[in-house]
Amino acid sequence: MTVRDEHDPSALAAVDLGSNSFHLVVAREVDGRPLLVDKLRERVALAEGLNDRQLDAVVQARALATLERMSERLQGVPPGRVRAVGTATFRKLRDRGAFLRKASKALGVDIEVVPGTEEARLVYLGVAHTLGDDDGRRLVVDIGGASTECILGQRFVSSQVNSLSMGCVTWSQRFFPDGLMKRGRFEKAALAARVELEPIAERYGPSNWDHAIGSSGTIRAVGSILEGNGWTGGEVTREGLDRLQDLLETARETSALDLEGLRPDRREVIAGGVAVLRAVFDAFSVDVMRPSSGALREGVLHDLVGRIHHEDVREVSAASFGERLGQDPAHGARCRALAESLFDQVSGVLELTEADRLLLGWAAQLHDVGLAVAHSAYHRHGAYLVEHADLAGFSTRDRQEIAALVLGQRRRPRLGPLTDHAPARERTIRRLLPLLRIALRMRRDRSDRPIPTPNLIASEGRLSLQFSAGWLEENPLTRADLEREARHLASLDLILVVNEDR
Repeated sequence: MTVRDEHDPSALAAVDLGSNSFHLVVAREVDGRPLLVDKLRERVALAEGLNDRQLDAVVQARALATLERMSERLQGVPPGRVRAVGTATFRKLRDRGAFLRKASKALGVDIEVVPGTEEARLVYLGVAHTLGDDDGRRLVVDIGGASTECILGQRFVSSQVNSLSMGCVTWSQRFFPDGLMKRGRFEKAALAARVELEPIAERYGPSNWDHAIGSSGTIRAVGSILEGNGWTGGEVTREGLDRLQDLLETARETSALDLEGLRPDRREVIAGGVAVLRAVFDAFSVDVMRPSSGALREGVLHDLVGRIHHEDVREVSAASFGERLGQDPAHGARCRALAESLFDQVSGVLELTEADRLLLGWAAQLHDVGLAVAHSAYHRHGAYLVEHADLAGFSTRDRQEIAALVLGQRRRPRLGPLTDHAPARERTIRRLLPLLRIALRMRRDRSDRPIPTPNLIASEGRLSLQFSAGWLEENPLTRADLEREARHLASLDLILVVNEDR
């Protein structure tokens, strides 16, 4: 992993690992906002190397080499002010954890795989901050390499997000595999895209938005071509799309394309992107779409600034999730406060970070959401709900780790599969789980009565809980729960000792 020194404390960076291109943007934080100072882009075509959910060796090598080059640019950025996200192709990988570990090592930064809905939210955030604080209702569409994100929103808040499994790379591979651009192929590609769009077409109809905005490579490329040929002023129109498709069909082969505004590295995927864009125009009754310079990477930057300044969308997301499932927020808050208090006493010895404290807090806050399904095995129901819910701001790994803690809260501890994780993360979850279990045992009565936080001392393979004199005698149920807990934690090779002051 790259060692960084001489950090600029105001520096920020976002890395967007798309299915077509990898992007790096570096900014300085000025008055609580990111000011862009540098950007890098390399076409990796990650989706082209995906076969049977496996990434071929050539594309893997290309991706890792790109990440190693980007890591050099990150050397002046403090590690806690860098966020790297993987998108659709990462989501599709069968053995994702193995490639993630290699990719994170090459970049020098842990890579998060974001769910499609989270990718859509971040795209909207990047577009909204680029456009400014106008009050119009927006339709935002981002056609990436292997997915298309559709979002409705107003100002800086998205109200509807969807991610569909189609993109410029995958559609070009599927319908234009030999680079031949024929009218029949465009018709088939557009029809297949319409099938994907049909389930959401009504909610994205023109009565639900005032302006249509396009984000990222395909739509910006189309806008540049239309402007370069004098057909529009840079916006994408139905007539412009018709003329562009005619031009592509006339050229017949992608290798023969030489269009003003079209970069050479986008020739191979422009046909698939145009077909998807035509389908979007038809499905959502769009007449004009304005390209935006804002995209996922800018959204990641703004989201990162929010986290740094304790305006973390994940807090709102977790609270609203619990509320939707009828959870008692006061009980969740009490459990979280106790778990975090235990964490603060031992985090140094156990080598736990502030990010680990957040995970433990959310697990304590949401530990009983499974009661919305049934009391029986509610820890299993809760783990499933957390892992598979649309939780704004949370990466796939975040949800997996919180779900692992929720699953392990009762009976014999079990973590379940942690798909995206290095062994070090599993060790971290094993260190957090006893803290969660102790807090939940002590807050079992679900009342608001004040209880003392015991002194907790951690050492290798051992936790010692020290209560004030007489407290355990006055609370025999808690004492019995903690004695039972000591037997359960033995399965984690952990000794739990419970004592009172004399």
